[in-house]
Amino acid sequence: MPNREDPNLPRNTARRRFLGVAAAAAARVASMAALVMATSSLPVRAAGLHLGWGNGNGNAGGNGKPGAQCFLRGTSILTDCGEKRVEDLQTGDGVVLLEGETSPIKWVGRQAFTKQGGCWQEGVVPIRVARHALGNGTPHSDLYLSPGHALFLNGVLIRVKDLVNGTTIAPIAPRDDMTIEYYAVLLATHQVIIAEGAAAETFHPSDSNCENFANFVDYERLYAGELREPMTSYATVLGEEGGWQHLKALLLLGASPLMPMSDPFEDAYGKINAQAKELSA
Repeated sequence: MPNREDPNLPRNTARRRFLGVAAAAAARVASMAALVMATSSLPVRAAGLHLGWGNGNGNAGGNGKPGAQCFLRGTSILTDCGEKRVEDLQTGDGVVLLEGETSPIKWVGRQAFTKQGGCWQEGVVPIRVARHALGNGTPHSDLYLSPGHALFLNGVLIRVKDLVNGTTIAPIAPRDDMTIEYYAVLLATHQVIIAEGAAAETFHPSDSNCENFANFVDYERLYAGELREPMTSYATVLGEEGGWQHLKALLLLGASPLMPMSDPFEDAYGKINAQAKELSA
């Protein structure tokens, strides 16, 4: 996969939308607090209708629709036997969790995308997190994720598309004839695992379309009749499209509506940009 940025691809539009809405909302934070507390018992994601899984990552499958939320083929995942390529992982393999424990893989989903029409769909173009882009030697190698896949930073989950800075974190330009292959690692619960040395989420089942994955039939064969309960998110997700969702998440994290808010998202973004300057120096 070439390590180059496509200048025609949009840069971090979700972040810009968030900043614009959040700035306009700042004066109304206090009045929003009551509304947030009243709705705090609602799940962040609505339950899926057909599969009964929480509406999390919104994956799209080999049918070419946008929305993949996975690791790109070739990504190294830390297991109890050392690092293994994600495409080589199998059901039952033990992956190392952020806390150091291990958890067996329930299933590894596969998706493949090709160029449709004159351009690649934004929702499936991989985003490269360059080596050491997150600081402290993390990741130890270039990490390629689908745009909606989240990293665990500052105690929250942040989708990689919201961290794009155009340099150390940026979409790459696949060749026109390339097939983009993504892999989703499903555990019994939503967790954070180690991908190229970085903390990244596992698959958060969400979509009701069983054609999302080319091998979904394997899941059905393994777990036929299993009750599929909505899966609780490992941590709060920040940086989602729309400033109000982000603002609500901050308040639920404990930020005071009457005091300046400490925003883990902005803090992470600032540190990543500072690290980018150091790397380019």
